[in-house]
This record gives sequence, C-alpha cells and structure tokens, in this order.
Amino acid sequence: MPALVLLGAQWGDEGKGKATDLLGGSVDYVVRYQGGNNAGHTVVVGDQKYALHLLPSGILSPGCTPVIGNGVVVDPAVLLSELSGLNERGVDTSKLLVSGNAHLITPYHTTVDKVTERFLGKRKIGTTGRGIGPTYADKINRVGIRVQDLYDESILTQKVEAALDFKNQILAKLYNRRAIDANKIVDELLGYAEQIKPFVADTTLVLNNAIDEGKVVLFEGGQGTLLDVDHGTYPFVTSSNPTAGGACTGAGVGPTKINRVIGILKAYTTRVGAGPFPTELFDEDGEKLRTIGGERGVTTGRDRRCGWFDAVIARYATRVNGLTDFFLTKLDVLTGWEQIPVCVAYEIDGRRVEELPYSQSDFHHAKPVYEMLPGWSEDISKAKTFADLPKNAQRYVKALEEMSGAPISAIGVGPGRDETIEINSFLS
Repeated sequence: MPALVLLGAQWGDEGKGKATDLLGGSVDYVVRYQGGNNAGHTVVVGDQKYALHLLPSGILSPGCTPVIGNGVVVDPAVLLSELSGLNERGVDTSKLLVSGNAHLITPYHTTVDKVTERFLGKRKIGTTGRGIGPTYADKINRVGIRVQDLYDESILTQKVEAALDFKNQILAKLYNRRAIDANKIVDELLGYAEQIKPFVADTTLVLNNAIDEGKVVLFEGGQGTLLDVDHGTYPFVTSSNPTAGGACTGAGVGPTKINRVIGILKAYTTRVGAGPFPTELFDEDGEKLRTIGGERGVTTGRDRRCGWFDAVIARYATRVNGLTDFFLTKLDVLTGWEQIPVCVAYEIDGRRVEELPYSQSDFHHAKPVYEMLPGWSEDISKAKTFADLPKNAQRYVKALEEMSGAPISAIGVGPGRDETIEINSFLS
C-alpha cells in the first residue's frame, strides 16, 4: 500500500484540504509535516464547512488517524481551541497524535513576529504574525521549546529563561517594548501540558511501523512549493519546507518509503502576502476570479492576489518535488470566459525563458508570455467523468497537463467533497 505526499504546487491555497479529505476515507494516517497555524485548509462535507489551521484535514475522516509531525510548530492555545471547536460540532478528535519533538510557539514568538514585521515597514515580508518564523529560528538556533519539555518543569524553565535572555534585550532596547516575564510564560505553557498529554506520541515510530504494516499514510504539506524556504520565492516564503523532501524530515520517514507525490494545482494562480507574481491581474478579470473563487485566506482573512495559470511554476513544482500526479482544483471557476490566457514562458530583459529563473532579480522582472485557450460557458459542477466536461474544458485540462509535466489524475469541479472527477486512482 502506498505512502503519499500531497502538497501545493503553487503559492499555497490550491485546495489541499479538499484533496486530503477526498482520500481520507481510504487512508489510515494523515500527517502534517511542516508549518503551523499560518496555513489554512477549507473542507466542505455535505452542507458543513470546516476551516482547519493546524490540524490535519484527515481529522474529519472517521477511521483515519491524524498526526502532527515533528516538523510542525504548534501553538498549544490554537491546537486546543481547534479541537474544542470540532468536538462541539460532533467531530471525534480522540485519535490525534502530536509528536513530542514538535516545537512550541510561545507568546514571545508571536510578539517578536509582530514587532519585527512592523519595524520592517515597506520591506515587510507579509508574515501572518503568528510566531511561525521566530519559532523556527529558535529551533535552528537550538533554543526552542519542544512539546516534550512541557513534562519537565525544570528543563522548561531553563529553556524559556535562556530564550528570553536575548529576546528581552532586543524587545526593550531596539523595539522599546516591555520585557517578557519568563515565569509567566512557563506557567502558561504548563497550563496546557495535561490537556495535550493524551495526544503526545513518538510519531516517527508510529508512522514507520504503519508503513511497514502496509497501512496507507498520507503526508500533507501546509503551504505551497513557491513558499518553501529553500525552493520558493525567497525571501517572500514561509520558514519551513512544504516541498516533498520536507515530508521526510518533518515526519521522520525515509524517502525510499514514499510511493507517490501529488501536486495540488489550481486552474489559475493565487498567492497571499508580498512578493513577485508574474501573472497577477489588476483588472476586472482578477476581481472576477477572486469573487467567483472565494479567494480569501482561510487563516489570514486577507484577499488573495489572483492571476492566470502559470505553467512555468507548474513545471518547476514537478521538478523540485518529483511529482507523479496533479490534482487540478477549481476548474469550475473558469466557466464563462470566452478565452483563457495561460502563461507558457516569461520574457526577461527581452529573452524568452521557459524555466523558473534561479535569480531573484530575474524573477521579479519576469513578464508572462501568454497562449490563449478557448473557454467554455457550460456548467461543469455536475460532471462525473472527464468525458462529461465540455470539449474546451477537456482541451484546457490536457493543455495544462502537457505544459506541467505530470499527469492530471483528478479534477475539482466544485467545492463539495463529491464534486471531483477522478481519472486515475492515487492509491493504486
């Protein structure tokens, strides 16, 4: 049975939650392997809409074990709030597992995040202000707080004091902010310990055993390929690795155990936050995409920037992730355009470029080279097979598949769980 990675092939917000949920009934474990509550997934089940920020989408699938891996940064208040909200709606959350090696977001991380972003002014990155970056920075600087530290008060106190020795100097002397009391932080974190304890586990051992036993394990990325700290549009990126390699380090599973890597690809392109975006639209087409597609960030609440499909980015995602398949989402949003532009290359300083430039400066100056594809006006939301789609919609999908470099195995034709055309099974 397969172990699969499912990740965003653009700048995030591609519809990973729906794809994960679609597979959830056939999957034994769904694993978040990076990011924190700066990501958001919307899942529609029947007439119920769920917005998940930290929890894996598989938590909505009965019989599936949701896992928060060691590569995730966990805000304990957010975790408990999300669990409480789902419990109130009748969702069983008792099977959740949280890695004891996952790092904790503390109040001082969110404080540092917000004051730093404000200090940057026009040079700001567009962070969500939820403490994600500072938590990962502490992890790399070896002054982080892990979930397991909640169960040794002495170690917890030492680590919080060590982290605040430096941060309080910065807050007071650079940002003119009041120093943070280490004892208050320790008391707050200890207050979460017993509530979280039933979920804490050696998730690396659990997941490797599950794969060895033939269970189906799905690794779910929190953001998109172009937000990867190594392979994205740096510095306008997240602080972790949502690309396929991040699944191995963020869950403790070796690469030889991964069978398929599925890229979620929106039928157009969006992004939240600052940074270059070659196909971004500033006209009524951009507003139409935003309105019809409901393009507002699940976690941030910010309007998403919208643009036409970018095949250069899709090819890049195929390459750096080793994608075996694509799940194309939101095809229905494009219904009604007579012609649909698709970016097939960039023009940079008078040169035609067909691969994503490694230079930040070149990408910032890239202008899209468009190919026009015929549109369709028919409602596609009831389509159950590829043949049910209008001919021009079929041509659009086939063109994107050819340009992107991997087969499209499923197509989203509406927001609902059942509004999906499955061409090839991801679990075969």
